[in-house]
Amino acid sequence: MTTPSAGRVRGRADPRAHLASVHAGKGTGVLWRITKLTLRHPWQVTIAIGSTVIAAGLQLTIPRLLGRAVDEAQGILVAGDAGERALWTTALLLLAVSVARGLFTLAQNYFSESVGHTIGYELRLAFYEKVQRLSFSFHDRIHTGDLITIGLLDLDGVRMFFSTGLVRMVLLSVLIGLGAYLLISTDPLLGVLSLSFVPFVAWRSSVAQLTLRKTWLMLQDKLSAVTRVMEENLGGIRVVRAFSGQKFELAKFDRASAEALELAYTRVGIRVRNTSAMTFSFFAAMGLVLWFGGNKVIDGTMTVGTLASFLTFMTILQMPVRQLGMMVNSFARAATCGGRLFDFLDQPLEIDDKPAAKPLKLGEGVLRFEDVHFTYPGALYPTLDGVSFEAKRGQTIGIVGAPGSGKSTLAHLISRFYEVSGGAVTIDGQNVNDVTLASLRRAVAVVQQDSFLFTTTIENNIAYGDPWAKERSIAGAAESAQLHNYIMGLPAQYGTVVGERGVSLSGGQRQRLSIARSLVLKPAVMVFDDSTAAIDAGTEHRIRSAIKRYAQDRVTLIISHRLSSLMHADQILFLDGGKIVERGSHEQLLAQNGRYRALYDLQVKPVDAEDFAVGSAAQ
Repeated sequence: MTTPSAGRVRGRADPRAHLASVHAGKGTGVLWRITKLTLRHPWQVTIAIGSTVIAAGLQLTIPRLLGRAVDEAQGILVAGDAGERALWTTALLLLAVSVARGLFTLAQNYFSESVGHTIGYELRLAFYEKVQRLSFSFHDRIHTGDLITIGLLDLDGVRMFFSTGLVRMVLLSVLIGLGAYLLISTDPLLGVLSLSFVPFVAWRSSVAQLTLRKTWLMLQDKLSAVTRVMEENLGGIRVVRAFSGQKFELAKFDRASAEALELAYTRVGIRVRNTSAMTFSFFAAMGLVLWFGGNKVIDGTMTVGTLASFLTFMTILQMPVRQLGMMVNSFARAATCGGRLFDFLDQPLEIDDKPAAKPLKLGEGVLRFEDVHFTYPGALYPTLDGVSFEAKRGQTIGIVGAPGSGKSTLAHLISRFYEVSGGAVTIDGQNVNDVTLASLRRAVAVVQQDSFLFTTTIENNIAYGDPWAKERSIAGAAESAQLHNYIMGLPAQYGTVVGERGVSLSGGQRQRLSIARSLVLKPAVMVFDDSTAAIDAGTEHRIRSAIKRYAQDRVTLIISHRLSSLMHADQILFLDGGKIVERGSHEQLLAQNGRYRALYDLQVKPVDAEDFAVGSAAQ
């Protein structure tokens, strides 16, 4: 049985405010960190750099060979067959050099890309592993679209740094440095004229690329906004259709797309203007070389082949010089993207195993809250304020209260999805902060309100927490969750693939499948966080009866707005403002004539005749 892949993490919109960009002076450290990542693959780096140097050296011999071939072609009229043989020799040598250059360029491209993709693979694993370990509070602050942007676009900017930055820097250093020496040593005047376009092209290319980089970051933010609009629309497509909101959603998407398109047009204008200026400077320099070199040829102080070699070198050098700007852009992009990526990877884990953490040892299975306080980051008021209670094995605790009273937060603290602000949560006397997370979350199963299902088979969804669970256990859990009969009526039964987020199942069926997923684990503490809200009362009663045998050997917490779901509990806690304001059994709470009794009367007590008559008249 294969384990389904994890779904995308969801969070609240806070576009990249938390993951700050690179601060001034930090870029060099980021580039050095990326360079160290490349050096972890020394033989691939060595072959890539070595091939680049050899390919550049071979490329510099081509202009000289072409110049010699031109002179030898002229010499055929004088030397006859001897000149023709020399020309053939030069032509074959030129072919051999070109083939060798092509082979070494192939090796350069292959191994530089290989290094980049290997780094990308390692960073993707590190990124995804970090996503899995960060706490709920982090995901509460960060939007999913921003995480996807970091994991795709920023990571790609880091991945490409070796091939587009470091390797290109070596290539340009050899071509421009060694080429300039060869040209100037041959003829200082023509050498300077041949290189006269280099400073201007390098300057314009660098300015253009940095400007394009700045606008690319702006465009990236615009595209992130487009992604968020699209993601929200796709996630709520049923709501959009139900309320005929297609025109509104299309207009919203059109506004976001139009802003991105306008910025894209700006980038095209920058690129075209600078390309035209660089091309003009190149042909102006070539015109000067032709003028002065042609005069030298006429005067007899230079051969036609030498002039041809200067022109050939200029043609060869034109594209690499333009790549100076791309190299500068690569360094800038790597510094910016790497800064964001490493900021994310270096995020401290708010919830992690302590150095001396030991696995949870289960004995009597007693869950205890000891004066627990909790406040969400940035909140003005505490969500839980001095909550204390105890639950022993075999006991069922019901928790009820108004929305926002802290019921779900209480459930999340048991599994240590959040850290308590004060007090302690213990299981068999062991503080949950002092045990390993893996052992704690094996012992505590929380069936949440949001019944998230993966796009895989029903069997894999039920066995997600225990991929090696036997088919008998899976079927038994589904039967207890009152889902087995429905599954057996499907064409592929347990092999049926549910749609994205379980869209092919009803809300009640998704919740029952989530219950079955937790029952398979047979945990020491089971928490049902309003997990039967979408299930009809009859089915809920059958589920409750079926899982009684599970509840005998473990602590069970039931959080619900519907009192019929927890009337049978051994003890019911009524939360209000983060405090337990009433506690006791169902009968005891009714006798107190307090808030629980008022809620009971509202939900369960039949509507009196007068209210019914008023309602009928209103209709």
